[in-house]
Order: sequence, then structure tokens, then C-alpha cells
Amino acid sequence: MPNESVTHATYVIERTYPAPPERVFAAFSDPGKKRRWFADSESGQAESYELDFKVGGREVTRRTIRGGPYKGTLLTNHSQFHDIVPGRRIVFAYTMTMGDTRISASLATVELSPKEKGTTLVFTDQAAFFAGADGAEMREQGWRKLLEGLEKELAPR
Repeated sequence: MPNESVTHATYVIERTYPAPPERVFAAFSDPGKKRRWFADSESGQAESYELDFKVGGREVTRRTIRGGPYKGTLLTNHSQFHDIVPGRRIVFAYTMTMGDTRISASLATVELSPKEKGTTLVFTDQAAFFAGADGAEMREQGWRKLLEGLEKELAPR
């Protein structure tokens, strides 16, 4: 019988960016911008990327892992948007699959608040990790790296 264990975890990441909320929001809603910091990150370039940014819309990223113990494995991220308030909030559910194995399901919330000369972003992830999953600590590290990539996307060019 396969291992049917599940581990629940919630973590919160808070970042401040030197850009107005509308610009930070655009980095999530514009397919070209989102692909640069999210899909084509340090861990590799996406083999395919789709973004239909609307309530009920979806986002799908497929990439082959470049290094580490899972090198060569296809990682797929499927998201569906459940709530969008322009410039303020994005709520989405997402699953991650490694090869043919679903490793997690999450509900994530991105909250944007104006701050003097910028934006405070609060990212909350409520996750269920299945047997063989990367776990909360590694997932949080992954999101922290992605949000660093968002900072680079927002930097003046």
C-alpha cells in the first residue's frame, strides 16, 4: 500500500519593494513579466508557460529540474485564481507534481499594501504536502527565491 501521509503547514513571507502596488500587481498579472521572474527563474527555463489571469483563470508552468537530487525530473505547477482585487490581493490554489507524482496542494494569498515609496507584499501559503514532497521548509525557501526574482523584475531597467 502506498504511503498516504499528508503534512499540513502554513508560512508567511513579508517583503517590501520600492515600487507602487500597481506595478507589483502587474508583475503578477502580465504574462511576460510573470514568466521572467516566476517561470524562467534560476532553477531553469520553463518548457511551457500559460497565464490566464482572471478569477477562474489558470496558470501552468512546466520545467525540467536542472540540478540536485531531482535533476532531469519534470516539475509541473497548476494554479487557479479564486479572488483578484487589482493592486491589492490575489488568491490562488496550486498543485505541484514531480514526474507523475502529485506532491502538494496549496492555497496562497498575495496581499499588497502601499507603503511610503513602495509596497509591502505579504505572501501566505497554506499547504498540504504528500508523501515524497519537498516539505514546508524547502517550499518556503523556493518562494523566497522567487520573490527575490520579483525584486529584480521590479528594478529600474
